[in-house]
Amino acid sequence: MLSILDRYFLRELAYGVLATAIVLLVIFAGGAFASVLQKVANGSIQPSVMFEVLGLQMVDLLSTLLPMSAFLGTLIALGRMYRESEMHVLASSGMGPRGMLRPVTLLAVIATIVVGTVSLWLGPLSSRTADQVIAAANKSVIAAGLDAGRFTELPGKGGIIFVDTLSRDGTVLGKTFIATDRVDGDGNPQVRVVNADNGRMYQESDGQSRFLALFNGWQFEIPLGGDNWRRMKYERNDISLSSIADEDDDSDPAHESSTTDLFKAGTPESLGEIVSRFAAPVSTLVLMMMVLPMSRQAPRDARYGRLLIAVLAYFLYVVWQLIARAQIIKGNLHTSAPIWVLHIVVFGVAAWYFHRQYAVRRVKGAR
Repeated sequence: MLSILDRYFLRELAYGVLATAIVLLVIFAGGAFASVLQKVANGSIQPSVMFEVLGLQMVDLLSTLLPMSAFLGTLIALGRMYRESEMHVLASSGMGPRGMLRPVTLLAVIATIVVGTVSLWLGPLSSRTADQVIAAANKSVIAAGLDAGRFTELPGKGGIIFVDTLSRDGTVLGKTFIATDRVDGDGNPQVRVVNADNGRMYQESDGQSRFLALFNGWQFEIPLGGDNWRRMKYERNDISLSSIADEDDDSDPAHESSTTDLFKAGTPESLGEIVSRFAAPVSTLVLMMMVLPMSRQAPRDARYGRLLIAVLAYFLYVVWQLIARAQIIKGNLHTSAPIWVLHIVVFGVAAWYFHRQYAVRRVKGAR
């Protein structure tokens, strides 16, 4: 049963964590949105699924955002209570270190469970789902904004298309009209007009090149400023659409794999990803332990002095984890022991410093 004091602490800490999470979410969303816009511009993501992909990427980023939010939000909330002398009043009323440790521990356990769920299951699932959404959109001309009975510009400035009917999945077209600008072999501009009784969209086996296969129609090549028109009747005419930009440099198969598959893989990449996923919830516990000694300050102390030190300590802690993970992926480290040693050492130092702050000091004898 939580006491009134515990509920008060939890409420104040939760408000601080929530406010920090909202601010960080806006910052992270700005970076993710810029990345998605860049991929839309180069054709690897269709505009119609842009916000869906952005939402899925933000879910994946929660494993990074939530530990930072819990750390900074709790630090800010406790720092405010110290500056306003609430903590000193409570201490003078008999509240010892356990009174502050209990609500912080409870909040840390809740945050660790949430971060673990996101890191081990929800994050990889959202990453896989985003790739599936992009792949499905790239197989359909509906994703390019095509609608039956309306003139539409094809992606990548591929021309103007008009269809009278369209299947629900956007791969089968009814009567089709396409007009494109092109340059002939002599460098003269011309307009190519194609009509067809029906058509369908397909991709090559590499998943990058997209084509419209048109059936039973006519193709007209009309030079601008000339009268030497060409007309050709065909049974099948394949027209290339804009190719999907290759994003292999950004892909991370290990990150998109489930945790169970990573354990079965046994590769350096899978080991590095496993370490990264388990480090997120463990780091949350360690960071919450670091908050306790770092938040203590006198009412006249600088408002953001401790906060700057805490942010620096956080980045050093995270950077050392990233360095160890990179060495594992490169094959220079064949075990995750250094990262676990880092967690234990940082947790132990924070616990020792917290105990030292609240240890009973001996009164020096009078001389």
